[in-house]
Amino acid sequence: MQAPDDAEARRAILPVICYPTDTLPRPDLGLYQAARTDAVKTCEVVIPAREAASIEVPAGHLLRITSIEGPQVGDLNLFASANLDERFYSGKTRALNGTHVTTGDQLWSSFPYMRPMATIVEDTLNWYGIDAFGGSVHDVIGTRCDPYTGQVLRGTHYHHCCHSNLTRALSDARGLPLQEAEARVHDVLNVFMCTGFTRDTGQYFMKASPVRPGDYLELFAEIDLLAVMSACPGGDCSSEHTSDVAKCYPMLMEVFQPRPGKLTGWSEPPVNAYDRSHGR
Repeated sequence: MQAPDDAEARRAILPVICYPTDTLPRPDLGLYQAARTDAVKTCEVVIPAREAASIEVPAGHLLRITSIEGPQVGDLNLFASANLDERFYSGKTRALNGTHVTTGDQLWSSFPYMRPMATIVEDTLNWYGIDAFGGSVHDVIGTRCDPYTGQVLRGTHYHHCCHSNLTRALSDARGLPLQEAEARVHDVLNVFMCTGFTRDTGQYFMKASPVRPGDYLELFAEIDLLAVMSACPGGDCSSEHTSDVAKCYPMLMEVFQPRPGKLTGWSEPPVNAYDRSHGR
């Protein structure tokens, strides 16, 4: 169809931020970082390549996710430990923070709870910024690699994609049947993954992650959390998205407890105050 005479004028209209965050409460990042300095490690779990694992993170503790052997990305699900219906909401986190998250950003939970679940306190890849292709690290735009899309595109049954990995790990963590666990697996935080959208077609792209052994992302748990993470079968996502061909490595999750008195003034955020009447 031919463009209208005022096409350029329409394109030139300035954008408006959907959710201005000027009134959004800000975490006390300095308090969290100070609490981390002499915190004591309480537990850890190694996530095997192409598998997933879970770990409990009590409120007021810190979760560190580390690349330990080679460039590897991970797909992270977060749940309120005592209530799996409250889970990470990547879409709302994206709307408030942008397509990628880093130090100081908060990860929000699903409706009707909608509160900060965790705050990013350290990110060794925050130097990356946005590259010339529009790519950046730690995205909240991708869903997770899954067997259903693979079946549609390639006619395959691949069981070590992140969706299936997370399903098995959640099932094991809570003793749920696979079908119940799968219903709770949700869109992820793509830890260490470098992604963006192509300028010409607007397609979601991935490229080799800049992560190296020793790089980490550290979260402060605002509430009691169950963290479930998959070491993606795409490895560093430089070529293959879901396969046994890409070089993959294990990842490490560690939990640290601040020493007594280090979190003076902090309190767990309450659930969202909306009355849920929905106009009735």
